[in-house]
Order: sequence, then structure tokens, then C-alpha cells
Amino acid sequence: MIQNPKTKELSYYLSLRYQIVFTPEEEGWSAVIPDLPGCIGAADTLEETLLMIEDARRSWIEASYQRKLPIP
Repeated sequence: MIQNPKTKELSYYLSLRYQIVFTPEEEGWSAVIPDLPGCIGAADTLEETLLMIEDARRSWIEASYQRKLPIP
């Protein structure tokens, strides 16, 4: 269900959990959050990739909230 950003605080959206799909690459790892189009991260280690995708998730949500775009 997609929520309207006008109805909830930013902290609500930042607290939501999303599925993360990790993929091993030739050099390192990549990760995507399928529910957040374009939300991707990549790094040399799995731990660094987790940090990158969490940062990407936060940025994706903050940008969508500021623009009043739907957030799943």
C-alpha cells in the first residue's frame, strides 16, 4: 500500500522495513530495494554494501517525502 507523505511524519517512513536483495558481483556486492525504484548500493564487502543501501534507502525516502511523492 502506498501512503501519502502528507499524512505521516518523515520519521514514520524512515522506520519502515523493506526487502533488500544482495547480489555477489565480480568485485564486491550490489544491493537493491525492489519497492523503491532506483534505490541501489554497491561496495567491496557485504557489510559495506549494507551501509550503502541503508544510506540510499534513507536518501530515497527523504527525497520522495520532500517532493510529496508516494512512498510504498
